[in-house]
Amino acid sequence: MPAGGAARRLGGVDKPGLSVGGRSLLDRVLDACADAGTAVVVGPPRPTARPVVQTREEPPGGGPLAALEAGLRHTTAPVVLVLSADLPFLTAATVRALRAAAAKADAALLRDAEGKDQPLVAAYRAEPLRRALAAVRAERGALAGQPLRALLAHLSTCRVADPTATASFDCDTWEDIEAARARISAARARIREHGTVLDEWITAAKAELGIELDVDTAALLDLARDAAHGVARPAAPLTTFLVGYAAAQQGRDVSVLAEKAAALANRWAAEAAENADATPEAAPEARPKAKPAE
Repeated sequence: MPAGGAARRLGGVDKPGLSVGGRSLLDRVLDACADAGTAVVVGPPRPTARPVVQTREEPPGGGPLAALEAGLRHTTAPVVLVLSADLPFLTAATVRALRAAAAKADAALLRDAEGKDQPLVAAYRAEPLRRALAAVRAERGALAGQPLRALLAHLSTCRVADPTATASFDCDTWEDIEAARARISAARARIREHGTVLDEWITAAKAELGIELDVDTAALLDLARDAAHGVARPAAPLTTFLVGYAAAQQGRDVSVLAEKAAALANRWAAEAAENADATPEAAPEARPKAKPAE
């Protein structure tokens, strides 16, 4: 996962560490690939919610091809995901689609709503990727500073569509960050305000966690509200209860189940934001935009 850019349009802040919806951009991307055997983050060391391998490209700031080479040193997987660390709406479903498509070519690239390829939202077969990097080095003398198109010239590629540009929405400016925060806040507000959505969420969460039980939603909400002096986010205590119940029933690690529930909540937020974009009331500044590939 390349996470070492200079973020010049953000004033040089640590972009992957910026919080969107209560979690860092980096952690949001890591959540979308929770099934990965090894997560490698290429860039300055920073805290993450799950264990990762931290490494640096040579030289630091040397660009995406140098970052790819550095990351590949730490994996033996036959297929590797390459995901930039600023994708707040990337979902596990998109990641699975990229991995499946990589069986058809050397690389499967996400294609945004404007038809542009996104080579930093992609799945690559590891050995062709290593050969392509070696070819670029041989042609140009170094990987640092070389464009992604130099790499793609040595790979067969296929595409996975992202028609709404949600998964490919990245945060390059403060306007992007605020738009992402607004989208997630709006989606959470809809979950809080509509009781029927809570019932649907509980049904979906039970299916995700693999449990069967009757949930007295009203009683649990009353208890949580009393304990928390009027909780504003009723989905949170209900989901916490389900995670604890599943952990006790299945003898599984709470943190693993919590990650599954968090990933589901993120998918809900992204889908709700997509639906909002399809309505006339959607705020223009909260609509996703497509970005050109590097």
